[in-house]
Amino acid sequence: MTLIDLTRPPVYSSRLATLPVAIIGAGPIGLAAAANLVERGIDFVIYEAGDTIADSMRQWGHIRLFSPWKHLVDPASRRLLEATGWSHPNEDALPTGAELVEQYLAPLASLDAIASRIHTGVEVSAVAREGMDRTRTANRLTTPFLLRLNEHGEVTEMTARAVIDASGTYRSPNSLASSGLEPLGLPEVADLVSHALPDVLGRDRIRFAGRHTTVVGAGHSAANTLLNLAALAEAEPGTRITWVIRNASAVRVTTSPDDELEARASLGALVDALVASGVIEVLDRFEIVRLSRHGDSVRLVGSRAGELVDHDTDLVVNATGFRPNLDMLREIRLELDDIVEAPKRLAPLIDPNVHTCGTVEPHGFVELQQPENGFFLAGMKSYGRAPTFLLATGYEQVRSITAWLAGDMAAATKVELVLPATGVCSTSAGPEQLSSGCCS
Repeated sequence: MTLIDLTRPPVYSSRLATLPVAIIGAGPIGLAAAANLVERGIDFVIYEAGDTIADSMRQWGHIRLFSPWKHLVDPASRRLLEATGWSHPNEDALPTGAELVEQYLAPLASLDAIASRIHTGVEVSAVAREGMDRTRTANRLTTPFLLRLNEHGEVTEMTARAVIDASGTYRSPNSLASSGLEPLGLPEVADLVSHALPDVLGRDRIRFAGRHTTVVGAGHSAANTLLNLAALAEAEPGTRITWVIRNASAVRVTTSPDDELEARASLGALVDALVASGVIEVLDRFEIVRLSRHGDSVRLVGSRAGELVDHDTDLVVNATGFRPNLDMLREIRLELDDIVEAPKRLAPLIDPNVHTCGTVEPHGFVELQQPENGFFLAGMKSYGRAPTFLLATGYEQVRSITAWLAGDMAAATKVELVLPATGVCSTSAGPEQLSSGCCS
């Protein structure tokens, strides 16, 4: 497949030039893309599947982020907001997801230049080229994109000059089973399985109080849920917590002393202390094979040390991470990494099998390019199944993409971003490898 010519700006036919850029998702990255397009004078439209902007973030709005405000506000968005009298929050404070929405994203989405272009409650079910499936090549570069939209059961279509898919991955969790497939028996117990990051101290409290909850997963989502469950257990007698992990240790929660995000660095130590005190019981090297219902509880059957082992619990929290929904892109020409399902050029920077820490080099449209000229994955979705995404990374992605869409090659190729060193060890690499990397 032929990728974008990196030395030249995009090619627009006379018709393409009259069409907007379609942004999928009105979360932080989608809205940042909109802000950059406003500054470039390029028309756009945003489609958000949720009923409100940042709908997925609102689902876990009770969680406090480990990145401070200084890493959470897109520069173009800040310029637009400050022109209206908006004040940037304390740069060193750590907001919750809800505070990020209320104090930053909602005001941004309310700006006249953006609000009129947002359509909520609209799911983009498919993207293609107008009148072309993925096999047709003639005149493809100058043919508009076609987006199929589903708004409360009514199906329509719209055309666009380019597409920025910033729809994220929160709605597509990884499987509980180690195979990646839906575990056997899941439909039977689906009502006892929770999505990642339930609000166990707030709206979901009554569901978890006084019950035995098993959290499956070894990342930061799991750690946050474990900490909140521990707080619940202190207040609600009978609340029990089991932590199921597939490996011998939860390497993705462990950070090195040089992690520049102090709140993230503390997660592993806090969880370790609760494990040591017996508040959290750990079931390690447990790979789920199937689930079944036993009265009002669920039984997890897993492989452990080559033997099948049963584990009974009242509730299960699936904190195994997320994956991109690629079904909607079946007719789009994509070049994705075979392992993490990220853009081919980005994958080597983020593959946890070879990248021993979470610090990722700055990157822009060059690394995100696809054989489908004018189509980009951005934000969390661009990371595929890889972890450790930071909002600041996505902001630089869409700044570079929108510069390319505007034909400003100098700005598009000048990718500059200073991220805090993560020190997140996310691989089973040996001591020799770790000693030479950021996890040393």
